[in-house]
Amino acid sequence: MAEQDTLNRPQTAEASGWYSNASATFGDRVAAAREARGYGQAELARKLGVKQRTIESWEDDITEPRANKLNMMAGVLNVSLMWLLNGEGEGVADPGDIVEGAPDVSEMLAEMRRLKATIAQAGERLGALEKRLRRALRDSGV
Repeated sequence: MAEQDTLNRPQTAEASGWYSNASATFGDRVAAAREARGYGQAELARKLGVKQRTIESWEDDITEPRANKLNMMAGVLNVSLMWLLNGEGEGVADPGDIVEGAPDVSEMLAEMRRLKATIAQAGERLGALEKRLRRALRDSGV
């Protein structure tokens, strides 16, 4: 019976793992604001006068827009510049708002978020280990 309750109960965006203010990156905020306005990447690219690949790159946190495009994007997406940059100010609806979704998709999205965090932590540990190795090699004269 518990499964039926879970299936019928609306899930929050935070529970689905796709977007949360606490872990959102610049790219996450761009994607969330774009989707909240109902724009596809191609449509936002057209409105900003950039290529769709540029939007993809921003949303994937590979690159960031220049100041003029950032300001234009805030206006087009109807969010504050500060919210795009750091999550503070006028942005999209609170991630606690109800979002309908299939439980299996929500579980996959939550797992993806957890894996992304684990990979980021492993990257930091790898960087620290690399520094230690370089220091050890330098100190040993190798």
